[in-house]
Amino acid sequence: MSTAYGEFLAVGYLDHERGDEQIALVYGDVAEEGVLARLHSECLTGDSFGSRHCECGDQLAAALDAIVSEGSGILLYLRGHEGRGIGLLAKLRAMKLQSEGMDTVEANLALGLPADARDYRVAAEILHDLGVRSVRLLSNNPRKSEALQRHGIKLAEQVPLLIPPCEENISYLRTKRERMDHVLPHLDGLTHVDGMTHLNVMADSS
Repeated sequence: MSTAYGEFLAVGYLDHERGDEQIALVYGDVAEEGVLARLHSECLTGDSFGSRHCECGDQLAAALDAIVSEGSGILLYLRGHEGRGIGLLAKLRAMKLQSEGMDTVEANLALGLPADARDYRVAAEILHDLGVRSVRLLSNNPRKSEALQRHGIKLAEQVPLLIPPCEENISYLRTKRERMDHVLPHLDGLTHVDGMTHLNVMADSS
């Protein structure tokens, strides 16, 4: 499949347990140990509509670019992961609650839903089918790494995928770091004042 980033082999899968159709985009030779991989959770609002509420669309683009620059790699686009697994309509309801002051975790819980309902079983099964046994995972989420390892995929390295924040998503990203264990060091020192994003620089008083 020709893309704006390069020529990928598109491999389709059907999850017989859930009924979801899945796709793997494979670039180059992925038989080597520690292949660069991205498990990208479906996000219609971010990936297709350019929502600034999250960084998903930018992460998708950055991951594809990184894989091509690397010379080989895999991107799994995981259907059924919309809204961290709660579905599109529930995600929209949660986004409304967030606009009223809740954070992303509080909003899901207020709807009687888990903060994160994603299952990475099918991702591991696809990687196994493609002959992948260990990955350098493009992710800021250690829980994703742990889930892959539970399903038999070795983690050679967790590679950060850091996207510069914007005013609309700073609170969302902070919640991911503070309540969901995401590793986001680029948020250190950032504040938002009067609709702008600022970097606080501490003067050296020594």
